[in-house]
Amino acid sequence: MIKIYTDAATKGNPGPSAAGVLLVVDGQQMQLKHFLGTLSNHEAEFAATLFAFQQLPKYARPNETIFFFTDSKIVDQSLATNYAKHFQTYVDQINAIQDQFPLVVSQWLPERMNQGAHNLALQALHAHD
Repeated sequence: MIKIYTDAATKGNPGPSAAGVLLVVDGQQMQLKHFLGTLSNHEAEFAATLFAFQQLPKYARPNETIFFFTDSKIVDQSLATNYAKHFQTYVDQINAIQDQFPLVVSQWLPERMNQGAHNLALQALHAHD
């Protein structure tokens, strides 16, 4: 079982954006940060999620159960319905990666419960100031 927590930070809308990803694998935490370029707030959340799932093959076995947590309601709802009016390309790419695993459980959580990923995203954003 792997737990993934993602968040994006954006300075302006659109503006410079970064992703923070906290992976919990076998009880150990991996902290990932990635600068995303200039994106809107919502697009940055999708890009952060895609970045996180692109990292999974490095850490996950093919039969692994994945628990995915996001504080972005648009990402959570779009992945649940397989539809995002302006971000369908991201949804399709994320779903293609999720399809490689037997079970992916997604859950929205409040921002205050996603501080690890949030802080990583802020660190990545400030590193590019």
